[in-house]
Amino acid sequence: MKNVEAVAAPDTAVKVSNESYWGLVIRKFRKNRLAIVSLWILAIIVLLCIFVPLISPYGMEQTDALSREQPPSAAHWLGTDKIGRDMFTRLFYGGRISLGVSLSVTGIQCFIGIILGSIAGYYGKMADTIIMRLCEIFMSFPFMIMCITIVAVFGSSVRTLIFALAILQWPNIARIVRGQILVLREQEYMEACEALGISDFRRIFRHLFPNVLAYVIVYATLGMASAILVETSLSFLGLGVAPPTPTWGNMITEAKDLLVIKNKWWYWIPPGICIFLSVMCFNILGDGLRDAIDPKMKR
Repeated sequence: MKNVEAVAAPDTAVKVSNESYWGLVIRKFRKNRLAIVSLWILAIIVLLCIFVPLISPYGMEQTDALSREQPPSAAHWLGTDKIGRDMFTRLFYGGRISLGVSLSVTGIQCFIGIILGSIAGYYGKMADTIIMRLCEIFMSFPFMIMCITIVAVFGSSVRTLIFALAILQWPNIARIVRGQILVLREQEYMEACEALGISDFRRIFRHLFPNVLAYVIVYATLGMASAILVETSLSFLGLGVAPPTPTWGNMITEAKDLLVIKNKWWYWIPPGICIFLSVMCFNILGDGLRDAIDPKMKR
C-alpha cells in the first residue's frame, strides 16, 4: 500500500502556472471590483468627451438669446448659461481640454523623467550627481507659485499650462526610475548583457526599463489626477485656459458669485462632479494597479 501511495502522490502535486507576468497582473487587477468600476466610469467620461458632437445638437459656442440661464430641461439637459450656451455641450468639450492637458502633462513628464532617471541610475557617478542636483533644484521651488509665475509671464494658454506643469513635475518620476535601475543594474542578467557586448542603449531600454514600466504606469495614473486638480486650480484663479474655451476649472469660476451658488446650481455642480469623479477614479485605479503589480501587496 505504501508503494501505491508513493506512486499516486505525484498526481496530486501542485501544477506550475505558465501564466505570463502581465497576464497575472491583469487577473489580479480584475479581482479589484472598485478599480474596475473606476475604470468604467473613466471610460464613460472619456467617451462622452469624444462623442459629444454626436450626442448634443448644439455647438460649443452656439448661443440662444431666448434660452438664457435656463435650468435643466428636455431641450437643454444641464441648462444654459447667461448668454444661452448649452451647458451639457460645454461640459464635455471642457472635459476634452482638462483630460487632454492631464494626459499631455503626464506623458511629457514621464518621457523626460524616464530618460534622465535611466541615465542617472545606469551610469551613476558624475551623471547621477548632476541629474539629481537638477532634480533637487526643481523640487525646491514652491510648485503652485512657480506655475502661477510661468503662466503669468508667458500668458494663459493650453500650451503654456502643459509646459509649466510638465517642466516642474518630471523630477518625481526621474527619482523613481533612478532608484529602481540602481537595484536592477546589479542583477546577474546585466552581467550577462555585458559579457555579450550589448550596447548601453539596449541594456537600459530593452532589459532594464521593462522592469520599471509597472512603477511608471502606477505613477502615471496618479499623476493624471494631480494634473487635473492643478489645471482646475489655475483655471479657477483665472490663470489657466482663458475663456471662452471651456475647461472644468474655468466653468466652476461661476461659483465665486453667491447668487449663482444659491440659485444656479447647474453652472458649477456638473463640472465639480466631473472633477471629483475623474480624480477619485484615477486615484483608485492607481491603487488597484499598484496592488496588482507589486508582489509585496499579495494577501
